[in-house]
Amino acid sequence: MSKNLSELAGRQGVEKSLFEDLGVISRNEGSPSKDQLQELADKFLVGLSTTYGTATFYDFMKPENKGKKVYVCNGSACLCSGKQDAVTETLKTHFKADEIGHMTCLGRCHENGAFNFNGKNYSAKSADEIAKIVSSSSGTIDEYNVQSKGTVILTSTFSSTDDYYKNLSETLKKGRQAALDEIKASNIRGRGGAGFPMGFKLESCMNTTSDQKFIICNADEGDPGAYSDRYLLEKQPHSVLYGMMIAGFITGANWGLLYIRAEYPESVETVQTAINELHDKKLLGENILGSGFNFNFKIIKAQGAYICGEETALINSIEGQRPEVRTRPPYPTLNGLFNKPTVVNNVETLAAVHWILENGGSKYKALGTEKSSGTKLVSLDSFFNKPGIYEVEMGTPLSVVFNELGGGFKSPIKAMQIGGPLGGIVPASKINELSLDFESFANAGFLLGHASVVCIPESFPMIDYIEHLFDFASFESCGKCFPCRLGTKRGHEMFKNANEGKSKLNRELVEDLLHTLETGSLCAHGGGIPLPVKNALTYFESELKPYFG
Repeated sequence: MSKNLSELAGRQGVEKSLFEDLGVISRNEGSPSKDQLQELADKFLVGLSTTYGTATFYDFMKPENKGKKVYVCNGSACLCSGKQDAVTETLKTHFKADEIGHMTCLGRCHENGAFNFNGKNYSAKSADEIAKIVSSSSGTIDEYNVQSKGTVILTSTFSSTDDYYKNLSETLKKGRQAALDEIKASNIRGRGGAGFPMGFKLESCMNTTSDQKFIICNADEGDPGAYSDRYLLEKQPHSVLYGMMIAGFITGANWGLLYIRAEYPESVETVQTAINELHDKKLLGENILGSGFNFNFKIIKAQGAYICGEETALINSIEGQRPEVRTRPPYPTLNGLFNKPTVVNNVETLAAVHWILENGGSKYKALGTEKSSGTKLVSLDSFFNKPGIYEVEMGTPLSVVFNELGGGFKSPIKAMQIGGPLGGIVPASKINELSLDFESFANAGFLLGHASVVCIPESFPMIDYIEHLFDFASFESCGKCFPCRLGTKRGHEMFKNANEGKSKLNRELVEDLLHTLETGSLCAHGGGIPLPVKNALTYFESELKPYFG
C-alpha cells in the first residue's frame, strides 16, 4: 500500500472519487481508453500506472469486458445446479458468443439459471422466458422464502421509518459510551466469516484521535451461495443504515460508505431510496435531532472483484488503487481509508445493532451459545424443497435448519459447501452432528462463514468441484503475495490435468501446496482455500483416489 496514494485519493474527500470516475467512463464501452486513464491520472495527481492497474483488475472495467452485453452467473450454486450451460446456449441465439460474459454469483442461488442483462438480474426458467427478457428488459420480481425460528431480529416486519428511528434521539442523548457498552455486552461477532467482535473494532476507532473517521459497510462479500446480504439490503435497508449511523456516532465518524457489489444492482437502488427518505425526514446531515452529531451516506458501486470482500482490499478499491490486500498492522481502525481511522463491518453485523440498542445487549447475548451470541441468517440453495433465507438462533442444530425449515433435499446430495468458497465441504453424514455456530463448525474442522449452503449433488464429481474452487481462487486472487498468486493457479492446473487424465496427482506435492497456501498467504483468500480441499480429500478419499498416482 502506498500511503502517499492514499493521501492523494483523499484530498478531494469522499464525494469525488477516482474509483467512481473509472466506473463512469467504463460504463458505455465496458473499459476505459488509455487517453481517459491518463486524463484521470492527471486529475487525481497519480501516475497512469495507477489508473491502468486499477481499471484492468476489475471484471467490469478490464479490456476483456469490452462489448459484453449479457453476463451469465458462474457461481458455485449455479454450477452445481447444472443449468448454466443451457442458459448460455439459449443466450447465444440472441447474442454473439463474444458478447456474453460472466458474473460470479448474482444472489439467485435459490433458483439458479441466473444472468444479468441491461443492469438487471434474472433467473431463467425456459428459452421463451429468456426471449421475453431480452426483448423487453423489464425486470422480474425475485421471490424466495423468508422465515425465522426463535427470536426474530433480522427478518422482522418493517413498520415505518418514523417508528424504526423513534429510539434514535434517546440513543444520541445517552451518549456514545452507553451505545458502545450495549454492543460490547451483546458479544456480537462479525457475520462476514471471521467472527471478530464488533465492539472491539468500534472501541479501537473511538479511542483513536483524528479529524476524520469513516464507517464502511462491506456489502461486497460475494460468497457464491450467500444472498443474505442482498436480502438485508433490498428488504431491510434501514436496519443496515441505522447500524452504520450508530457506529458513526460511537466512533466520531461523519461518513458512512456502503460498498455494494456490482452484481447486486437492485440493492443499490433500494438503499439509495432509503437514504433519500432519511434526508427527507431530516435524520441525516448536520446536527441530527439537535444532538450535534453529523452523518451522511454515500454508496460506492463496486466493479466486480471478490477480493474486495477483504476489508483492506476494499479500502484500496475506494481510494482508486488496485485492490490488493494490505499488510497489518496497522489495522483499519487506526489507519484505514485515506489513512484515517476506519471501521469496516459486514451487512448482517450492522443490521443487528437496532435490536441490540432497543432491547439491550444482555438480551442479545442470552440468545445463541456462550461464544456465538444472537441469531444468524442462513442461505439455502435450490436443492432444498424450500430454498430461501432463514433466521435462527446460534446453536440451532443443522438438521433443524435443513429438514424442518428447508424442507429437506429435492434430490440426493453428498456434501454441502457452507460458508462460501473458503468454507468447509461438509459431507451429508455430518448434518446430524453439527449446530449452527462458530464453535461447532470450527471444532469439526469446518467454517461457518456467511452460513451460505451450496449443495453438491451425488452425481457431481468431487474432482470437478475442487477444480472449480481452485479456478475461482486463482481468478479472484489480488496477486499481491506469491503463495496465493502462484499457488492457486498451480492447484487449478494440477487438478485440471488429473481430471482430464493428463497426469496423476502427487499426494505429497498437493499437501505441500496446501500447507504453503495456508501458512504463507497474506490474507484469508489464499489461506482459506486449503480448507475445503482438505475436507474433500478426507471425506471423499475413495472417490478421489483414482486421480492420485
